[in-house]
Amino acid sequence: MRWALVKVCLAVTVMVVVAFAVPLGLVVKEMARDRAFSDAERQAATIGPTLSITNDRAELNKAVLTTEPGAVGRMAVHIPAADEADRPAVEIGSRRATRKDVETVRESGRASITEVAGGSALLQPTALGAGGTAVVEVFVPDDEVSNGVATAWLMLAGVGIALIVGSVAVADRLGVRMVEPARRLAGAAHDLGEGRLGTRVPEEGPTELHSAAVAFNSMADQVVQLLANERELAADLSHRLRTPLTVLRLNAASLGEGPAADQTRAAVEQLEREVDTIIRTAREQRPQTQGQGGGPGAGCDASEVIRERMAFWSALAEDEGREVRLAGVDRTVRIPVARPELAAALDALLGNVFRHTPEGTAFAVDVHHSGDAVIVLVSDAGGGIADPAAALARGGSGRGRSGRGGAKDTVGSTGLGLDIVRRVAESTGGDVRIGRSVLGGTEVRIWIGLGGQRPKGRGHRVGRQRRGVTRRTAGTRFRSGAGPNL
Repeated sequence: MRWALVKVCLAVTVMVVVAFAVPLGLVVKEMARDRAFSDAERQAATIGPTLSITNDRAELNKAVLTTEPGAVGRMAVHIPAADEADRPAVEIGSRRATRKDVETVRESGRASITEVAGGSALLQPTALGAGGTAVVEVFVPDDEVSNGVATAWLMLAGVGIALIVGSVAVADRLGVRMVEPARRLAGAAHDLGEGRLGTRVPEEGPTELHSAAVAFNSMADQVVQLLANERELAADLSHRLRTPLTVLRLNAASLGEGPAADQTRAAVEQLEREVDTIIRTAREQRPQTQGQGGGPGAGCDASEVIRERMAFWSALAEDEGREVRLAGVDRTVRIPVARPELAAALDALLGNVFRHTPEGTAFAVDVHHSGDAVIVLVSDAGGGIADPAAALARGGSGRGRSGRGGAKDTVGSTGLGLDIVRRVAESTGGDVRIGRSVLGGTEVRIWIGLGGQRPKGRGHRVGRQRRGVTRRTAGTRFRSGAGPNL
């Protein structure tokens, strides 16, 4: 499209230049010729007064030599012979025109231009004082007829070439202005088709392409919003299923021994596995809808979501005699994570606390905001994770499963918990780290980047680093080393 526009502009400009330059060049040539012969007529007229006074050869020769063409041998005077014997024919200078041409001009009484060797000859009739007609001949060389024509043609050619080059440059710039937005729009459409739904097009360029970019961005926003709504619906369904299942499993654990109790626990565990399989499949098939800058529906208030989910889990914690501590959620903290995704991550961590620690074990949720990142700490006072590195490496919860009798096993662990949390953190450029909490158990630190920055030291660290981060929870001060120095 760009080169097509350049070619069209080039063709039009060439046609315009040719249409104007060729006639103008011919006019210049004709003007130079007229100028040369007008000057010759003027020089021929200067001999007229002398011819009207005398036809003496010496006087006429002197008059011819005083003229510019006569001084260089380009003027001749032809005086015819009279009928009387005392007036012979007189010719002054070198004749170039034929006698026939001279006689024709004398008889017609009109000036004439005739072609001669090396140029043209102007034959100008002039009346004599004693009667008769003399013919003044002025020779005009070819180079004088075309004097200045070549220079004028070169100037016209230069102007024409400059116009053509300028038009091509302007057409190229216009083509770029039109083609680049169209190319970006095509590339964005391709990226959108490949599933990169965060792609947007700069709304610039000509009016039509600007409108197309606006429509494309609006369409992409609608697609992101629809997918976000679907994810929210799927997440809500998973929340509704996982939480009652956790309660059922805890209640089934208190049924004691016996075939009916074993069958109930087995059914609950099978149901948990089926739900986890559905959630895992939905998550693996979920397209990435959050691109650069996010889109409509992306982002939420972390404090609000954490308060809501803690209120939900606090009822179960109260039934089991667990002490709950919450801090850092007294102000709005915006993060580039969709509300249902953050809620799913929190439910996964809190569900692990209830699932893998004995009743009465305290836990806490703490939020820190450092300007370029938000850190969410989930701590408990349980027995901790035996192998944090392995837990993160396989993307599972990694906790040993604490039965009500305090024995640990790994039955029923699907590996979804920390995998959900890690995906949420990594979608913002953050990460997840596991360490030992000051409560004595496990502390999971979720680093959520606010500007796409990765924390220093990429990877999933499991060792604790005592950095002096102070955390207040419900009037209790304790130290945590998993977060950065805020």
